[in-house]
Amino acid sequence: MSNDTLAALVILFFLTSVVGVVTGSNSLITVPVMFQFGIDEKVAVATNMFGLMFMAAGGSIPFVRSGSVDYRKVAPLVILTVVSSAIGAALVGLITNQGIKVIVTVAMVAVTVFTIFNRKSNGEKTVSGRSVTLSYVLTFLLGIYGGLYSGGYVTILTAVLVAFFGMSYLESIASTKIINVFSSAVATLVFMWQGLVDYKLGLVLGLTMFVGAYVGAHYASKMNEIWLRRIFLTTVLLLAAKAAWDLV
Repeated sequence: MSNDTLAALVILFFLTSVVGVVTGSNSLITVPVMFQFGIDEKVAVATNMFGLMFMAAGGSIPFVRSGSVDYRKVAPLVILTVVSSAIGAALVGLITNQGIKVIVTVAMVAVTVFTIFNRKSNGEKTVSGRSVTLSYVLTFLLGIYGGLYSGGYVTILTAVLVAFFGMSYLESIASTKIINVFSSAVATLVFMWQGLVDYKLGLVLGLTMFVGAYVGAHYASKMNEIWLRRIFLTTVLLLAAKAAWDLV
């Protein structure tokens, strides 16, 4: 890999981490770009997941310090995620490279549509037992997808915790950062066992994502959300169109 390519990836991963720590879905941008630079599909997914461990850790620190995480609520979600993420990561080794591209392309379009039409509530103080059960089921199913690819995983999980688990938007963002630490770590261990992680690239990008996420947790939430949303969706739509064109 040339120095210019590595520099471009570092800049991209930093910027997406700054924004993605709040909005989620940065993998919808980073993984397709890695495809465009000629990185093997499975290696791209695995190395990106390796970097996500650092990003999730960096994004969690400010929320933990501020006391925004309710560990009693998060604990069962983490347990479900550890199991389901391992399942999802194991599936990557069984899917063809072309299949990975199809999954990534479909995910990009689906999460874009979801983000456009989703309207998050403010959360509720109490929730029914049925809603809690549904939250657990959806957390488990999303964990499989999170371990397999992760693009849009945190975005949708954030909405689920707000809509069904009675969390405020801030609580949900903080909780998903903690959950994603375990999701990405478990998936990365599976990818490491499968020999899919590019450690040299992963360490560079991982440290970049850690710094970007830490900065983002402090400042991205203060930016104009409307413009963040427009820029993010425009970028994802363009990349989805490019990926779909490549498939055709």
